[in-house]
Amino acid sequence: MTDHLADGAVRIRPATSADRDFILGFAESFSAFPLPAGRRRETVDAGVRADISRHLDERPQGSHFFVLEHDGTAAGFIHLLLGTDFFGGAPTCHVSDLAVLPAHEGRGHARRMLDHAERFAREYACTRLTLSVFPGNARARRLYEAVGYADDLLRMSKPLDGAD
Repeated sequence: MTDHLADGAVRIRPATSADRDFILGFAESFSAFPLPAGRRRETVDAGVRADISRHLDERPQGSHFFVLEHDGTAAGFIHLLLGTDFFGGAPTCHVSDLAVLPAHEGRGHARRMLDHAERFAREYACTRLTLSVFPGNARARRLYEAVGYADDLLRMSKPLDGAD
């Protein structure tokens, strides 16, 4: 898919092994906002990096990475996971990771990738498109709500003494 904007062309393509460093370069962006009590930035960053690395290296079935290019330059990525709904057993798609380079923010790229995720999910006959977001990531939450996402399940946690 290629969109033509006033300041260049935008396309979303499947990620290749050459995109690995670009995608991993976003690991710290997933904790760049107030984190919940008991969540240490270093632990979140390491967990995100390990999970993305595993998916990039092993390419498990149902794990799909896409890169958004603006005028031929990689500007963001989205990671989608196909799965099964716990409650009804129907096919689902989960937005595992989504990020845009700071220099490309505010151009609608995240929204384009979410639109891509929806088309992808429909192509795979998914009945639900899900994502998770930290409560402190207000900017992402506003975007998700603006494009139709709403609370489905609320995951709660309680930090235990000495646990990380």
